[in-house]
Amino acid sequence: MTAAATSWPPLSRQERSVAIEVLVHGPLSRTDLARRLLLSPGSLTRLTKPLIESGLLVEVPETDAAPAESRQGRPSQPLDVVAESRLFVGFKITGDMVYGVVTTLRSDIVARHDRPLADHDPVRVADLLAEMTEEFAGAHPRLAGIGIGVGGLVEDRAVVGESPFLLWRDVPLAELVQQRTGLPVVVENDVAALVEAETWFGAGRGLDRFVVLTIGAGLGYGLVLGGRRVPCAEEDRGFGRHWILDPNGPLTPDGERGSAVSLLTIPSIRYQLRAATGRDLTYEEILAGAAAGEPMASRVVDEAARALGTLVAHIANFAMPQKILLAGEGVGLMDVAGGTVAETLRSHRHPMAAPVDLETKVSDFHDWARGAAVPAIRELVLGSAEV
Repeated sequence: MTAAATSWPPLSRQERSVAIEVLVHGPLSRTDLARRLLLSPGSLTRLTKPLIESGLLVEVPETDAAPAESRQGRPSQPLDVVAESRLFVGFKITGDMVYGVVTTLRSDIVARHDRPLADHDPVRVADLLAEMTEEFAGAHPRLAGIGIGVGGLVEDRAVVGESPFLLWRDVPLAELVQQRTGLPVVVENDVAALVEAETWFGAGRGLDRFVVLTIGAGLGYGLVLGGRRVPCAEEDRGFGRHWILDPNGPLTPDGERGSAVSLLTIPSIRYQLRAATGRDLTYEEILAGAAAGEPMASRVVDEAARALGTLVAHIANFAMPQKILLAGEGVGLMDVAGGTVAETLRSHRHPMAAPVDLETKVSDFHDWARGAAVPAIRELVLGSAEV
């Protein structure tokens, strides 16, 4: 398959600034947009004209925008991005599945498609991604790019340096997929991609200091300062393996004794139940057992809840974020033991500290795939040199 990408129009730096402001925060009145970007009305008119002519921006009815400010003179219609003008494919690769989505320019999902991953050979994986892209393109021809999320170390948004789930080293995944699809491809660590998605279009939009913490098969952490993600050495190599939350805590095959990984990840929680009872239960069965008062399940879930409260408190104490987003397939812990998490969190904070704004987002792998699309959106909008 070879596709013609729906490219971003050639824009100056100031035109890009206008487009990004409307993309992330719109619809916006011209008055609000000029104030945000410190532009005169004449300069704003000059900058928006080519964006409207290219079909990227459009005037929308006043009711579609935020309440207009009081202003003098002839009212103008707010500006918004034509989100469907460009579409993106996002893939999340796990050890046994590929989850795929098509998103708009604002990362709203318009299609989903999943395929089993029977082979980890990089060439065959690239072939599978190309097949899925071709299927998407049949119904959604305005594809502008592909984003791929992988657990592990990703270099230059193109090469999977190391992936423990896929047993890969130095795989040029972006090149392999681009050769087969003809579309620009961005590869990113899955947690980093999710952080960027939430920063631009989700819980962190408009915040200066923001944290994403994910719990599931592993732990993920992302810090945003000044609206930009801060690179973290551990985000690609197993965050939390050496962050000791309880020195007397459990010893599991992955992570140090009492580490965040040993206490909080789904495999570790399942391992603890299996070692204690001989029963191989799913994570959902363990949570249900704890909710029903089953002693061993309750003990393990309570330990995990206290560990989570401690971890969130440490993050709040040192990073001082305006909000912490808790996401991932393990967030069901909050439904069963959210009270213990909150109590532990308060006990590890100064009595006069402001309450932590902890938002929980129930995620599935399509959310991770959506997150993977956002670095591709960002690269198209910002230009490769600015991402």
